Amino acid sequence: MSSEPEKGMTSKQAFKMEYSIIGLGLFALILIFQPFSIALFSIGCMLVVLAGLVNNILPLAQPGVKVSSVITTAMVVAMIFCIVLLVAIWAAYLYGKFLLAAPNPDTAAGKVMLAATPFYMHPFVWSVAAIAAALACLIWWRSKKA
Repeated sequence: MSSEPEKGMTSKQAFKMEYSIIGLGLFALILIFQPFSIALFSIGCMLVVLAGLVNNILPLAQPGVKVSSVITTAMVVAMIFCIVLLVAIWAAYLYGKFLLAAPNPDTAAGKVMLAATPFYMHPFVWSVAAIAAALACLIWWRSKKA
């Protein structure tokens, strides 16, 4: 690591970053509206969500903006996404708990539903929570380091 301060992006780098973000969104839309493959449609749907998140860093695609601030902003956006995802899972659980009829234990489907693992025991939920916590720690560490 050098002691010289980090310089911002050049206009060429900012231009490439801006058009890469826009290109990602356009590519995702092309994949969604192609009529050939359901797998490409699925990939396009995932890329639309990613492009929507990456669009949050589009205002930073300016000459002179430090790359470290772009990385920090991307980490903040990812952390917020993880937190919103956890809140959405929790809200869906509460919706099912309070607004839907309880499963009938006399039916096969009811027995399966009653034996299902609660949402807070699934590895996916804990993985998203761990990612959110790790991103929060990294953001805090980067702010202390700067």
